[in-house]
Amino acid sequence: MNNLPQRVEQTYAFGGAPQGGPPGGPLPPRQPAGAQFVPGQEKSNDHNEREMEELKRSVMRYKQQSKKQKKVIEEVDRLLRCEVYPDRQGKRAFFIESLLEVFLSEHPDKKRTAEELRVADEVWDGEEPPIFKTSYNMATRSIALRRLLNTRPLASATLRTVSRRSQQYRSISSTMPSQGAVPQPSAGTAGISYPMDHFSLDQPTSTKNFLNNQMVESKTDKWIDVNDPATQQVVTRVPETTSEELKAAVDSAQKAFPGWRNTSIIKRQQIMFNLVHLIRKNMDRLAASITLEQGKTFADAKGDVLRGLQVVESCVNIQSLMGESVEVSTDMDTYSIREPLGVVAAIAPFNFPAMIPLWCLPVAVVTGNCLVLKPSERDPGAAMIIAELAKEAGLPDGVFNIVHGTHKTVDFILDEPRIKAISFVGSDKAGEYIYRRGTANGKRVQANLGAKNHGVLMPDANKNHALNAIAGAAFGAAGQRCMALSTLVCVGEAKNWLPDLVERAKALKVTGGFEQGADLGPVISPHAKTRIEGLIQSGVDEGAELMLDGRGFKPDKYPKGNWVAPTILGGVRTDMQCYQQEVFGPVLVCLNVDTLDDAIELINNNKYGNGTAIFTQSGATARRFQKDIEAGQVGINVPIPVPLPLFSFTGNKGSILGDLNFYGKGGIQFYTQLKTVTALWKHEDAVATRANVEMPTHN
Repeated sequence: MNNLPQRVEQTYAFGGAPQGGPPGGPLPPRQPAGAQFVPGQEKSNDHNEREMEELKRSVMRYKQQSKKQKKVIEEVDRLLRCEVYPDRQGKRAFFIESLLEVFLSEHPDKKRTAEELRVADEVWDGEEPPIFKTSYNMATRSIALRRLLNTRPLASATLRTVSRRSQQYRSISSTMPSQGAVPQPSAGTAGISYPMDHFSLDQPTSTKNFLNNQMVESKTDKWIDVNDPATQQVVTRVPETTSEELKAAVDSAQKAFPGWRNTSIIKRQQIMFNLVHLIRKNMDRLAASITLEQGKTFADAKGDVLRGLQVVESCVNIQSLMGESVEVSTDMDTYSIREPLGVVAAIAPFNFPAMIPLWCLPVAVVTGNCLVLKPSERDPGAAMIIAELAKEAGLPDGVFNIVHGTHKTVDFILDEPRIKAISFVGSDKAGEYIYRRGTANGKRVQANLGAKNHGVLMPDANKNHALNAIAGAAFGAAGQRCMALSTLVCVGEAKNWLPDLVERAKALKVTGGFEQGADLGPVISPHAKTRIEGLIQSGVDEGAELMLDGRGFKPDKYPKGNWVAPTILGGVRTDMQCYQQEVFGPVLVCLNVDTLDDAIELINNNKYGNGTAIFTQSGATARRFQKDIEAGQVGINVPIPVPLPLFSFTGNKGSILGDLNFYGKGGIQFYTQLKTVTALWKHEDAVATRANVEMPTHN
């Protein structure tokens, strides 16, 4: 997340990229305090001129910093980030082309040499890097250029030339892509075909098991259809893995475990390095699978992958957490060693098809375990791609296996004695069942369950920031996040801002995830849609004010999708079903209280404790809220406060079962057991290092 603009870090800490930007392209700009939120608004010519001057000034700054290579690279990186509107892509295209043209003209001896052709990475297999190809999208070419800059920092003369040429921007306005452009695959997935829209899939395929590092067709006679939530078209068929195949998965893992546990930590880390590279290379492919099967916008799907990737990145440096040693007495040492458990399992939910498997896989295997994964039967595609990449990264046969199915597969995992631990993310009912049955069978279980995340809106908050953040966190990913900000508690006069929040919600674009400018897509299934609409109606029946009704919405292009548009219920009470139950859809319920004390009491009385947030400009108010609130993850002017992997995911109360958290230190502790050794080796007992020539006296 360090490479994203600050506003995106704060507002989309859990879900990844914001919903307003085009898939694979630029992100919405940061809004100044007090600015009016108008999604899709075109910028004026005067504004473009001001931006052109800003670009020129930035380029001129390079001259002053030319001796500070790091500063130059950081500035270029800032300019090339996707934090611009689509109408500025022409400027970015021109800026990139100018840098390359000037660089190659000043260094003719390096033009098109083998080194330059492969400088971005070997992933193009000898083809020209995308920085020379106009067919690749700007995001891909920007990444390639940044790699070029890191290996061949440009001279100040080059930058002066670019400064002069940047004034020609208006003359190349015709190069700007159309607003309806479909995102193109990145260079990292060149040669691999995959859908980038909701209608190009010719024929559904069958999803395979992944056993002993091989994709294996199931012999089952029971199959589950996976439908595109935007069209109801069948994307793939998922097997109900047979008992023999389930046993084969554990056999494979058990056979691989002795060799894998004895593999050095350095070797395991090297495989994690490879996996990081391969996931980045296949980012668009993974995101496209998520959009097609789960319904997220393409930008949000890339955020799903990114947040999982960050866990993989954290696993390349875990050796310091695998044990410790202290000399407790003269010549006596006590040291602890973290050892793997053996075969472990993970059961993943539908709402994060890449992130949750990547919360489990890297931490489990880098600590020496072998993992059996059951992805959601509703969207297994991303997990299957990850398995393919893990094999390519160097994971040995049997270390990672994937099985599929529903209750039968879950029961096998719970009852198989060779499986020592289970990670689960999902609903309350399923999580409680898995925890009870798993622990009764002597297994470790970590289970993340439901949530009702409250946001507290104080009357002194930065209004523009708070309302934008709340709208993004409540309705992003169609509200299907366990950290979605689904409940708003307005303190005092803050309730008067609700009409403005309604207008922001109305402006969000609800359509297919591959569409340009999509903010949120459909919910996962017709059943989920029916349940969400039922909870909305229950709120109305119990006296809530329906301030914005998203029921009955249908985009013209996707009339068969599972659509629920942003919905806001005002005047909600804590005894209403829409408050007591997790809606898990694009529905925001709003409650009014008089004081901060009332807000804290209301939140602490709720059975869930995943996360919460407060919007205020008072440090004292924020401090009081932080100390007195009981939720496990607290955001201060940050609506989705999910921590990066140097920390752990720390939901509490009714949102978690088990003692150890996902990823971070908690994740390592979950997948390992401690062995403590106390050893005495007296230094005076060391063998003499040279011969003794004195006469023996036998004294």
